[in-house]
Amino acid sequence: MRFTGVRAAAAVATVTLLAAACGSSGGTGDTGGGPTGGNTAGGGSAEPMKFGYVLPETGSLAYLGPPQIEAMKYAISLINKDGGVLGKEVPAPVGGDEADDQAIANQSADRVLAAGVNAIIGAAASGMSLAIIDKVTGAGVAQCSGSNTAPTFTDYKDNGLYFRTAPSDALQGPVLADTIISDGHSQVAITARADDYGKGLADATAKALQNGGATVVLNETYDPKATDFNAPVANIVAKKPDAVVIVAFEEGKQIIQGLIEAGLTPQKVGMYGADGLRNADLAKLVSPGDPSKLAGFKGTAPASADNPDFLKNLKAFAPSLKEVQFAPQVFDCVNILALAAEQAKSTDANDFKKVVNGITKDGEKCTSFADCKKLIDEGKDVDYDGASGPLDFTEAGEPGSASIEVYEFDKSGKLTTVKTVESKPAS
Repeated sequence: MRFTGVRAAAAVATVTLLAAACGSSGGTGDTGGGPTGGNTAGGGSAEPMKFGYVLPETGSLAYLGPPQIEAMKYAISLINKDGGVLGKEVPAPVGGDEADDQAIANQSADRVLAAGVNAIIGAAASGMSLAIIDKVTGAGVAQCSGSNTAPTFTDYKDNGLYFRTAPSDALQGPVLADTIISDGHSQVAITARADDYGKGLADATAKALQNGGATVVLNETYDPKATDFNAPVANIVAKKPDAVVIVAFEEGKQIIQGLIEAGLTPQKVGMYGADGLRNADLAKLVSPGDPSKLAGFKGTAPASADNPDFLKNLKAFAPSLKEVQFAPQVFDCVNILALAAEQAKSTDANDFKKVVNGITKDGEKCTSFADCKKLIDEGKDVDYDGASGPLDFTEAGEPGSASIEVYEFDKSGKLTTVKTVESKPAS
């Protein structure tokens, strides 16, 4: 995420969304014992596959909760329509709120783990995932996030149990930098949340800007829990940049408002955000009476494959959905883990974790749980290409390349997609 921030993130834990990404170090406590849902250590398990989630139902990323939760439920409904996992129906997921609060995320993780789940979807924010990842993976439970984007996760010691379908910000930063340079800017100020998401994306963007010949006149972080954001606004204005990058969640609207009041409008300087600010309502949040004030504001975010059928079917399943960001990535998290259980003939995460990466590459192409399961039943290796596109996981359990969307707000305050760019790690 996510938000906001994005390797917002992607992965599976109780946490928050965006990619991407509140930051904290490793999790807390409760790292033994494993779930009580019928897993049998080392011997495989044919118990029902049980999913849980830790996703934002309240807090600054609450708008990213519904698309991820409904995408999860939609995936489970299709799996059950095809007979469930290993012939057993997948129960309704056990839910918990990450709430942009580490204490609440941990309480939610405790509750979800106590229900005996095999896998947790979430959190949306990288920081919330980092708050619970040790607890989840230490309990022998798989975690998959569709929106964690902080680079931290690539090398994290997770017992091979953490996965993400959102790309690392190491892949998003260069696209954001190239967009800024291509728009003719060369003096860039960056302000970012003081967490793993904010610092990771800010540094990746700064490095790519410098490699592209631009000057980074400011690269600083701010406290996202601050009561006002006058200091980061003043620091930006003092540097007289010709472009500004804001790596933020919802609190970013206050920084944007401050910059506009100081005369640094998106029409006078380049103003850019990332996945954490990719909110269809951002223009109204910044200026309720005149959304045109945000016209020209651009940003980047992990993109999904052009998949109108998926979005149409998801909205038919959940008609009240307005936002769909990271829904395809979460849908893919559920399918990948379910298919891994089918391949391993076990719902024990310590068994199926070994085949998760292989489900996404080097086999026969398939694009749905039903089609992939049929191939697995025939003894074939599969290469699942999902609703978010090809995944091709690396050894770290994350996409090896990424589709990054460049978005922009027009004069009416509407969010539009400018283009989609493929990004791969530098060789």
